[in-house]
Amino acid sequence: MTLFDDLGVRTIINAKGPATRLSGGPMAEEVAQAMVDASQVCVQMDELQAKAGQVIAAHTGAEAGYVTTGAAAGLLLGTAACVARLDIGKMARLPDTRGMKNRVIMVRSQRNFYDHAVRDAGVRIVEVGLPDRVAGAGVRDAEPWEVDDAITDNTAAVCYVASPNSKPALADVVAVAHRRDVPVLVDAAAQLPPAGNLTRFIEAGADLVAFSGGKAIGGPQGSGMLAGRRDLIMSVALQNLDMDILWDQWAPPEFLIDKSLVKGVPQHGIGRTCKVGKETIAGFIKALEIFAATDSSARHAEWLDRVRRIEAGLRDLNNLSLAIRNADDVEQVPLLEIALAPGGAHNALDLLTRLQNGAPSINLDPSRVDQGAMIVNPICLLPDQVDAVAEGIRAMVAA
Repeated sequence: MTLFDDLGVRTIINAKGPATRLSGGPMAEEVAQAMVDASQVCVQMDELQAKAGQVIAAHTGAEAGYVTTGAAAGLLLGTAACVARLDIGKMARLPDTRGMKNRVIMVRSQRNFYDHAVRDAGVRIVEVGLPDRVAGAGVRDAEPWEVDDAITDNTAAVCYVASPNSKPALADVVAVAHRRDVPVLVDAAAQLPPAGNLTRFIEAGADLVAFSGGKAIGGPQGSGMLAGRRDLIMSVALQNLDMDILWDQWAPPEFLIDKSLVKGVPQHGIGRTCKVGKETIAGFIKALEIFAATDSSARHAEWLDRVRRIEAGLRDLNNLSLAIRNADDVEQVPLLEIALAPGGAHNALDLLTRLQNGAPSINLDPSRVDQGAMIVNPICLLPDQVDAVAEGIRAMVAA
C-alpha cells in the first residue's frame, strides 16, 4: 500500500510526456535517494544554492546558476533580477515598478500563457513583430531591428522563448539588446533534449536561461534552474532566499552573493513565493548530473524501444495508421503517431478521452487530435507499462 492508495488517488500511465498536470514522470532511484538523504539533515540554504550553482555553471558554461521551483519560477525570478539588479530598495518595492525599468520586450509569435510569470514581477510586456509565417499570411516574423526599435529607457529585458522554430535568431536578438545594455532572458523550459541546449543559449550570449527540471532532466517535478550572469543570479538569490538574518550574522558564500555589493540585508523578496527546499535542490542536482553524463544515443535508444514495442502491438489493426517520428535523430524524443482512419465510429479525441478515463488510465498527447491523431511520448513510461499502452489502445479500438 502507498500513500496514494490510502488517499484514494489512482495512479495513471503517462504516455503524454512530463506534463505537470500528470505529475511529471518517475524519478531515477538515485534521484529519489538524494532527496531522502537531504531530508534527514539541515544545511545553510545559501551555501547549498552556491554549491548547486557551481554544478549548474559547469554543465551550462554560465558564470553562475540557481535551482528554482520550475521554469516559470525562473522566469519570475529572472525578470525581477533584470528589473531590480542589486538595488535592495527596488527589490523591496516589487511588484510596484513605478520609477523603475518596467518594460519587457517579447516577439509576438513567442507569447504564451507562461509569460504570466514575467508579468508577475510587475512589468508590462511590449510585443514586437507580426507573425505572418504563423498566421499563413506570409513568410516573415519579427526581425532584429524591431526589437531594437522597441527598446527605450524603460526596457528592463528582452524575453526570448526558445524553440526550434523561434524567430529571429537568438544571437541576433542578443546583439541588438546588448548594444543597448539590455539583458536577454531565455525561456528554454522544454528545450531538452538535445543535450547540447544546456550550453547553446549561453554560448549565443543569453544573460539568463530558465530550464525545467522535471522534464527530460528527470528531476523533481517542481524543480528547474536558472543559468547566467553572476550579478543577475546574485539578484535572484537575494530575492528568493530567507533573508530574516542580522547584517553582522549574515555571511553568504561569495560565489553566490558578494555582500560588499549591497548596502544592507534585503527584505524578503518577491521570489519568496518560489521557495526551494533542500530536497528539491538535492534531487535536481543529482538528476542534472545523470542527464549530462548519459549518452544521447543511449537515451534515445531506450525511448525508441518503448515506442517500437507499442507500434508492434498495434500494427495489425486496419483502422489505425502508425508512424514513428524522430526515429533516426538521437537528439530528439522519438514519438509514435497514431492516426484513426476517417469515417470510424470515434474520432481521436473520443478515443483519447476513453483511454484517459479507463482502467488503467492511459494518458496520451492530445496535441494533434484535431488532425485525427494521438501521440505516444515514451519519456515517462515505466518498462512494465509499455505493453499495457498497446493493450489499452487495442481494447478501445476494438470496442
